[in-house]
Amino acid sequence: MANSYGSLLLLLLLLLSFGGSVHSRPTQGPRMSARGTPYVRLPRSSANSSCDQTYGFMPCATSWLGGLYLIVVYGYKMFTAATYLSNGSALLLKIVGPGIISSLFRPMLGTLPDVMLILGSGLSGSTETAQSQVSVGMGLLAGSTVMLLTVIWGSCIIVGKCDLHDSVALDNGDTKRFSLKGSGVSTDLWTSYAARIMVFSVIPFIVVQLPQILNSTSGRHLAVLISLIVSLILLIAYQVVQLWIQRRRLAYVEDKHVFFGFLRHLRMHALMTLLTVDGKLNNDIVEMLFMRYDENGDGYLSAAELKAPLEGIQLDFNEDDAVDKIMKDFGCSNDHHLELPKFVDGISKWVSKARSSGAASGIKNFGTMEFLDDLCHQARQEHAQLKAGDQTDEVTEGGGNPESTTLKAVSLLVLGTIIAGVFAHPLVDAVDNFSEATGIPAFFISFIALPLATNSREVVSAIILASRKKQRTASLTFSELYGAVTMNNLLCLSVFLAIVYIRGFTWDFSSEVLVILIVCFVMGTFASFRTTFPLWTFSLAFLLYPFSLALVYVLDYISGWS
Repeated sequence: MANSYGSLLLLLLLLLSFGGSVHSRPTQGPRMSARGTPYVRLPRSSANSSCDQTYGFMPCATSWLGGLYLIVVYGYKMFTAATYLSNGSALLLKIVGPGIISSLFRPMLGTLPDVMLILGSGLSGSTETAQSQVSVGMGLLAGSTVMLLTVIWGSCIIVGKCDLHDSVALDNGDTKRFSLKGSGVSTDLWTSYAARIMVFSVIPFIVVQLPQILNSTSGRHLAVLISLIVSLILLIAYQVVQLWIQRRRLAYVEDKHVFFGFLRHLRMHALMTLLTVDGKLNNDIVEMLFMRYDENGDGYLSAAELKAPLEGIQLDFNEDDAVDKIMKDFGCSNDHHLELPKFVDGISKWVSKARSSGAASGIKNFGTMEFLDDLCHQARQEHAQLKAGDQTDEVTEGGGNPESTTLKAVSLLVLGTIIAGVFAHPLVDAVDNFSEATGIPAFFISFIALPLATNSREVVSAIILASRKKQRTASLTFSELYGAVTMNNLLCLSVFLAIVYIRGFTWDFSSEVLVILIVCFVMGTFASFRTTFPLWTFSLAFLLYPFSLALVYVLDYISGWS
């Protein structure tokens, strides 16, 4: 409620501040082009200028200072909308659970403020005016992608760095301070998959640029339509893949839960240590345990006989499924009879997995009960968090009454959508007016400023999550960054392409598309084939941001691409 009162007070101050400088736009006088001029001219006076009030009552300004103030105010309202949408989807997730909500609905809600701004930049006004303002939408699209993969990616590396040991970051260990090669961040294999998917998400950008690449003036409008269809197909495919990855991650964590719990049971019931002095598996002990479980003495372990060591493991899923996982991992035949050699080989493989998993998590005293207890506890935590949709790290309210939580979630979603829809168009107009007042092209203003408004909450959440200095939270952080970029490249681009096609705009964004392709390809390829990132990699990400701005400037205003 305090936020609502603050919003009303802010709106009242706006009306008072700009009441004397609100005008109607004259019927004569050309508007500035979408590209603007390649320099900043002196601020103009509002005495001989005028601006339109959005919706007939929203404040507007013709001076550069007033325009800047409005960008901040309207940008804050878009940030508020993004916060409501994020909190509402998180609350809804607590009621519905993971699945469709977490892998499809929630990412779409995260891009809703961007979508509203893109719609606001291309749907209002005449074709000439909208063609001028549509560069604001492209600036937001390119700026969000570049900011997430450069400044935010590099910041997460800095705040999430841990000591590197054998090319793996140790959880909560940060004794090497700012060692460029001795500290860094490690992620899991699923995060590299998310980066690869992100690289493939740029295909629609390549399709829409084909006429320019082929130096053809015909077929450009058709290329926009084809690119729109491709982006929608890839968007649907992405949602399907996300569901598949979610199930695979859950199965993988369940496997770890069973395997480490089974090892813990073996270690607990071994008369002597399960490992030799040099850390290798003690085969004699394993054979003795095998014979203990082989109740009928036929030299094989049946599914029923394998259930005995599973009774002491606290499983959150069916015991028969756990037996099937063990049989499958040991390479058991279809008759579900496990022989001694495969049992020994399987346990040896699990010991190796436990060693590498413990090293990655910074768990010490390999082979001891304490070591296996910590591994089992970690596996249970991961399993619980995946079942909850990876949301246990977020602080959400309303976990009591499901009905009140659902009502609050829906209210936040509706309110966030309304705020984003109402303030998107005024923010676009404010950017356009500020561009006219200063001579700075609208693309550069929206490239730098608008992503801060629509992505601020996700940015803060990602940095806080990365600062916990654990591989699991780092993996979640970077997966969300890659997922956000993928949704920008598919959903937001689809909306932008639809506007361009329906309104018959000219596609003149070659330099912007090139920047998106370069950043996505460089960072995506870099993250696709490695899971550990030393501290020095943040400099690569940071340098790409000014490089992107400089490249657009050079191509458009020096090389004459526009």
